[in-house]
Amino acid sequence: MLIYIVEDDDNIRELEAFAMKNSGYDTRCFASSKEFYQAMTKAVPDLILLDIMLPGDDGLMILKKLRDDPVTEKIPVMIISAKTTELDRVKGLDLGADDYLCKPFGVMELVSRVKARLRGKSRGNEYRFAEILLNEDTRKVFISGKQTELTYKEFELLKTLIKSPGKAFARDYLIDTIWGQESTGRTLDVHIRTLRGKLGEKGNYIKTVRNVGYKLDKDE
Repeated sequence: MLIYIVEDDDNIRELEAFAMKNSGYDTRCFASSKEFYQAMTKAVPDLILLDIMLPGDDGLMILKKLRDDPVTEKIPVMIISAKTTELDRVKGLDLGADDYLCKPFGVMELVSRVKARLRGKSRGNEYRFAEILLNEDTRKVFISGKQTELTYKEFELLKTLIKSPGKAFARDYLIDTIWGQESTGRTLDVHIRTLRGKLGEKGNYIKTVRNVGYKLDKDE
């Protein structure tokens, strides 16, 4: 699982990163909101550890933006802050934080709270890849926060690919899974082309795997 740490204090950031990596999590660190926003356009994390007092947008502004965006609204966010009054904690939680840990904190407690949030997170049947968000329950797809209308088959095709990013799916498998015996490779190719078009620039993530089929992956 991927955890983003947004903290401008070098010592605290290194401590949090060490604790997360030691617990088996992939971790990326940022000292400012600008660095964090840039990273969010490339990959969406499973959890965010967020300081409040930061250069640029503070943690509360970052939190508000996360909760206002359908792509990021359900990412668990834990505020870790030296602002320790009851009013500070209530404000953070009311804005949508999933947890609030006051500095100084114990490493064991931090790890325990992170594990609890990752166990308890509920995203429904949502699948994310970079800026693409697909919700299986509502059958909605968002690209960089904007909804994109797909046909039934286009949705099923994207769902198959996004459930296993990086995996190359054979053409025959995709045809049998989505169309059954009623279609041919030509139909698959047409749907891939229209799906790429509807995804805009993100359509480039759908890669053709020579002599195999297709996969969803970042630029190679």
